[in-house]
Amino acid sequence: MTNQNHLTEDLRVTELKKLISPAKLKEELPLGAALTEKVLADRKTVRDIIHREDDRLLIVIGPCSIHDPVAALDYARRLAKLAEQVKDRYFIVMRVYFEKPRTTIGWKGFINDPHLDDSCDMEFGLRAARALLLDIANLGLPIATEFLDPIVPQYTADLVSWSAIGARTTESQTHREMSSGLSMPVGFKNATDGNIEIAINAIESASNPHSFLGIDQDGRTAVVTTTGNPNTHLVLRGGKQPNFQYPEVTYAACKLEAAGLEPSLMVDCSHANASKVARNQVKVWNSVQAQRAKADCPITGVMIESFIEEGNQKISEDLVYGLSITDQCVDWETTEKMLLS
Repeated sequence: MTNQNHLTEDLRVTELKKLISPAKLKEELPLGAALTEKVLADRKTVRDIIHREDDRLLIVIGPCSIHDPVAALDYARRLAKLAEQVKDRYFIVMRVYFEKPRTTIGWKGFINDPHLDDSCDMEFGLRAARALLLDIANLGLPIATEFLDPIVPQYTADLVSWSAIGARTTESQTHREMSSGLSMPVGFKNATDGNIEIAINAIESASNPHSFLGIDQDGRTAVVTTTGNPNTHLVLRGGKQPNFQYPEVTYAACKLEAAGLEPSLMVDCSHANASKVARNQVKVWNSVQAQRAKADCPITGVMIESFIEEGNQKISEDLVYGLSITDQCVDWETTEKMLLS
């Protein structure tokens, strides 16, 4: 009997390219025993902070996105030294984001398009991303990232100490299910319009067991069954209005408590809270510091978009070194002033 499937499927697919399996990539670029212990210890510290058992402030800080591994590692070396200076007050985790959600179209991030030319050399992107994560981890820095594609964690999650689910995907069942099986703490951002109920629902969902389709370490399709993730929390990133000030933070904490969840949350100093203007992050940071001085403050973490140079740039053939190609970032000098003040 003639196979007729070609008449009804893959009509708009131009190519299917086999990809290296997670297991093979990890054989090439192994984590190793020492780094394994470091990641486990860093995850425990993050858990202790979000569960209010460690009174330091969790700071997820770094470029909006990674596009140049050389500049990213340069930034990481600076941050590792600064993290050591402030370790009694802050637990610094470097923001190493390889995937970018797009409202319509645009650059999807380093893993998807590492050469910035729409060639979408994803195997190169995965390999280069994992190599950079290892280099940063070897500096002693814990790593944070946003997981967007549900397949990517199989390649990189063993190196990550904190992860985010973004404002555009917090409502996604796929991402809630994925988060229920992730081995590190996960922060859910409020929706782009500022709705925090969606993120609270996501936290409740991700804390419960799920079964869903995924891949195993050999790249084969599998049914993934999870226990649920007990280390999830809310990230306030603003919406139609900023939501980093005391009334909004207190309201969010009350909503968490009403849902039977721990009133522990992170404030994103960037995005809508800063009206997408890099320097406005300083104002948000100052507000967080003032709120933290009060008793029973529910803020246990902050996020800051920071790079070597201030601002951002469009993708071109003549990119400025250390300058974001996505959202605006504060520069290194401002970063130091913020964390050392």
